[in-house]
Amino acid sequence: MALVKTNNHLVGVSFPQFAKTLGEQLRLHGPQNDLQALVAAPWFNGLTDYCQMDDIRPTPASVQYRTVRRVQTKSAANKRKRSVAKGWLNTEEAMAKIPATAQRSLTLPYLQLNSGSTGQHMRIFIEHGPLQSEPSSGRFNTYGLSSTATIPWF
Repeated sequence: MALVKTNNHLVGVSFPQFAKTLGEQLRLHGPQNDLQALVAAPWFNGLTDYCQMDDIRPTPASVQYRTVRRVQTKSAANKRKRSVAKGWLNTEEAMAKIPATAQRSLTLPYLQLNSGSTGQHMRIFIEHGPLQSEPSSGRFNTYGLSSTATIPWF
């Protein structure tokens, strides 16, 4: 959530131990000055009670790269609402044509967060892309995720 508060689009995240869950390690990737600013922020002091943090280190010389992105699925209710709002269907048609079973469930690991705007619980499903030999530039969203920008994988 710190990246959300700072609105930083240069810092990406990865979960080096991911499998069925995201694992017990979170790694931040980005320019050293941006990482130092995150660590120096007042909110960060509270984290040291709950986690262990290593010093900021340079990326190893020989690495591969991958994207770490958010995957979202639309609920049946959201599909109905959108179909009605776009004028494609009326409310009754949407209820009949888009059953609750139309919702795709995800089995990816996820983060459980509280929405900053509504306070509601939400799951951010995370997918690590395939390994690549070359990095790809781009911007990270406020969760440190991107479907185009890669992070070094080590």
